[in-house]
Amino acid sequence: MKYLLSITLIIITMNVSAQEINKKIHDAAHDKDILINKCTREGVVTFPEFKEMYDPLYEAYIPDAATIIELKKLVKKEHVKIIFGTWCGDSKVNVPNFFKVLDALHFNEKHVDIVAVDGHKKAENGIIDGLDIQKVPTFIIYDKKGKELGRIVEHPKTTLEGDFLAILKKKS
Repeated sequence: MKYLLSITLIIITMNVSAQEINKKIHDAAHDKDILINKCTREGVVTFPEFKEMYDPLYEAYIPDAATIIELKKLVKKEHVKIIFGTWCGDSKVNVPNFFKVLDALHFNEKHVDIVAVDGHKKAENGIIDGLDIQKVPTFIIYDKKGKELGRIVEHPKTTLEGDFLAILKKKS
């Protein structure tokens, strides 16, 4: 009996932690198919509605070289969480541009979490509970210990790389 209980607990734990990556659902709030929950960059950039704008915007965005040089001096082992909506115009513009900044920094993609939300800015299984997501996209910068350093919400105050630099300068 004890053995059976242990196996049951393992199976339940596996089911709770195993989440479908790049999951597609129909969002009633926008009456369209969207991505929801954890995503890979590949899943985001190949999602048909998102890809339409992603490719040309990514190619066109040129991060400020001087700001990138300053950022490279400050970027250590930070972690970035990108909360966005495949249905959201601001996400369609700013997510490709933010990836361009991360690529210019040679930012380690294993330190980037991408979470897609529905039209109510929610994800499933509580994966963004407690993050107080009001608008998307929201780019949250964490230090290596997981402490939030700052966030860029909806659109940057200056530029994405400028706001990222300002967040890291506050840390030092």
